[in-house]
Amino acid sequence: MKKIFVGIGETGISSEPGTMIHTVLGSCVGLIFLAPKIRTMGIAHVALPESNLSTQQSSYKNLPGYFADTAVKHLIHEFKNRGVTKPTELIVKLTGGAKILDENGQFNIGKRNILAVRKQLWKNRLVPAKEEVAKDFSRRVRLDLDTGKIFVSTPGKTEWTL
Repeated sequence: MKKIFVGIGETGISSEPGTMIHTVLGSCVGLIFLAPKIRTMGIAHVALPESNLSTQQSSYKNLPGYFADTAVKHLIHEFKNRGVTKPTELIVKLTGGAKILDENGQFNIGKRNILAVRKQLWKNRLVPAKEEVAKDFSRRVRLDLDTGKIFVSTPGKTEWTL
């Protein structure tokens, strides 16, 4: 079995049977694309809402999943290169965006990330089929290419399917 770990700002896409794509999310958002027709799944690990917020954006050019705006563009481009011809062929799901390490809600980066990802999806006429976002806990995410399922877990709770 092949395992791909997706770190902060990275993306992982595969159509190779026997592949599992993993990531761990706190306030970051997991932007997941599924293309059943071509049996391909991918995820972007979105850390911040917009690339124009960063004065050092060039530092992140090798991390297309770092910002919501660049992550959505990148995944759309990659899935088109793999054979997706129209947005209706994609299933989009979101997870993460937790409110953690911000007890006073001063920054609420998780909520800002969720809203920014949704905004970028809407601009591209994409709507999440399912979301499991916000709350106050981190998540482990596992995409199983063989089953096409997305598994989410958090300490102290039973794993569930997204």
